[in-house]
Amino acid sequence: MYKIKHNKDLNIIEVEHSKSKLYAKIYSNYGGTLQELSLNGQLIIENLAPLTYDVTYASSILFPFANRIKDGTYRYQGEKHQFETNQKEENNALHGLVYNKHFQVIEKNTSDTSATVIIEYNETNVSIGFPYTYNLQLKYIFTQNTVSLVVTAKNTSEKTFPFTLGWHPYFLSDNLYESILCFDSTKKILMKNRNITDGFKDIEPVKDFEIKDQQLDDCWVLDSNEVIFKTPKYNLTITSSAENNFLQVYTPPKANNIAIEPTTGVSDSFNNKIGLQTLKPNETYEVTWNLIINNN
Repeated sequence: MYKIKHNKDLNIIEVEHSKSKLYAKIYSNYGGTLQELSLNGQLIIENLAPLTYDVTYASSILFPFANRIKDGTYRYQGEKHQFETNQKEENNALHGLVYNKHFQVIEKNTSDTSATVIIEYNETNVSIGFPYTYNLQLKYIFTQNTVSLVVTAKNTSEKTFPFTLGWHPYFLSDNLYESILCFDSTKKILMKNRNITDGFKDIEPVKDFEIKDQQLDDCWVLDSNEVIFKTPKYNLTITSSAENNFLQVYTPPKANNIAIEPTTGVSDSFNNKIGLQTLKPNETYEVTWNLIINNN
């Protein structure tokens, strides 16, 4: 039987099944993020200490925009808006508005085969640069060798708003140099100064991307909804239900960890419109990201 423990003082949720060797830890006060994860006995998401969350944004949900907005400014429906530039060194708005919000537990369920945790954040005040209200719900479903994250965004304001969505998990390999990313792409996003999108570049079809000792902060347009992270000990398949998919990959200053970020848009999407969608009042948007592990 799966077990769910909720430390209400710290607002930390732990999910465990000792027989199937599953363990997960969700920090609800850090944007509802999945900070630790073992699947089928394999540690794949670890605490990134001594790096801190305000630097890594580990496992954060990126909403209402993924990645960056140049200078934090954009125009929408004829009006200019200004986000707070929380990335001071590049003068960009970074990773949306919910990464540091406190999510509330809505539902916890366990069975012989799975555990489900539903948490949500309800924004009732308009934000700097984003004069809209919304509800964001995260549904985590855990089994022995899978995790599903269902993200549902609802526009609770009276106006249509623009958005993209992303997820920022870091995965652990026992040897990142010998690990490979497998995905389908024939276009790479060009970046200019400050990691702002500067168009597309046609590339030779990507199948197996060898990580080796590369320092990465790169983005590709995906031609499918699947990415496979192959490590010496396990293979992890990451899938997305989104219609348009992009892959952001980042290597942090933490040995053998790599951010593999599924997103529905790219850097500066509120200005370049790449992947940008809109959500009308009272409408919802849902995306599901799945993790499936196979031990080698």
